[in-house]
Parts: sequence; C-alpha cells; structure tokens
Amino acid sequence: MITPTITTDPAALTMTVTADLDVAVERAWQLWADPRQFERWWAPAMFPMTVKEHDLVPGGRISFFMTGPDGEQENSQWDVVAVEAPVRIDLKDAIVDDRGVPIDGGPTGLTVTFTPRAGGGTTMVTALNFPSLDAVQMAVDEMGMAEGMKMTFAQIEAVLAAG
Repeated sequence: MITPTITTDPAALTMTVTADLDVAVERAWQLWADPRQFERWWAPAMFPMTVKEHDLVPGGRISFFMTGPDGEQENSQWDVVAVEAPVRIDLKDAIVDDRGVPIDGGPTGLTVTFTPRAGGGTTMVTALNFPSLDAVQMAVDEMGMAEGMKMTFAQIEAVLAAG
C-alpha cells in the first residue's frame, strides 16, 4: 500500500503530500491525465468521485463531484494553469456550487510534480496552497484533509495494478 508523507506548514499556507510510486513517470502521469483512472483514486472510497469535465491543457478545466455516504454531492472545479507533461501540473482549485461559482473563499493552488527516483520509480508530490491561515486550519482541523489524503493515496496502488 502506498503511504504518503504529509507535511503541513501553516506559516507558508501549504500542505504537501509526497508519495513514492513503483512505476515510471509516464505511468504515474496517467493517474492524473486519464479521467477514468483519476476518478478511481482522488477521493476517499466512501466519497466516490465522478468526473464531469477533464481538459488537462493550459486554460482547460477539470470538474468533478464527490458523493458522500448520505448522497450529498460536493462539486469541485480546477482551472488548469500550466501543464508540462509528464512532469508538472499547476491548477487553481475551488469548491463550487451547481453553477460553478466558488463557495469556499476562493481558489487554492495545487501543483503536482513527478520526479524519477534513482533506481526506478517516481516521486509524486502534490502541493496544496491555501488562501489564508483560516483555510489551512479548516482543511486540516475541521475537514480532516490529511487523513483524507492518506485514504485517497492508499487507492493508487490498485489503480496502477489495473492499468
């Protein structure tokens, strides 16, 4: 099972999730580039995700919703800022209403990098940038984002094995 290292830096308004994957960079890239693979791992299992739009190009958009155990849906939208396949993705992230209007205090930055490891494999780093200390505290303390990220990343191995 893939167990990420998660570090939170409230002063820098960041949370960083680092995972070592036993696959080449190009294969790790597919976890994000293929919408069907992406929706199988990005949310914890008890919040299945459905991708509505997936245009991973600069100026594109990725939109999806997660469905909670009670059936309630949470919409998210990522505006694609930059893409350097297969090594980097820069996104602006927001929780949005049904019309796509942000409802969470504004977009958060999200950067994903893929670096080959000596001896094989890939280190995938997902860095989240928050707009304020309140947003960091809400994500970490109230929403349990670190624990959610652990559950999310634990699903990657099965997705990689399935191809």
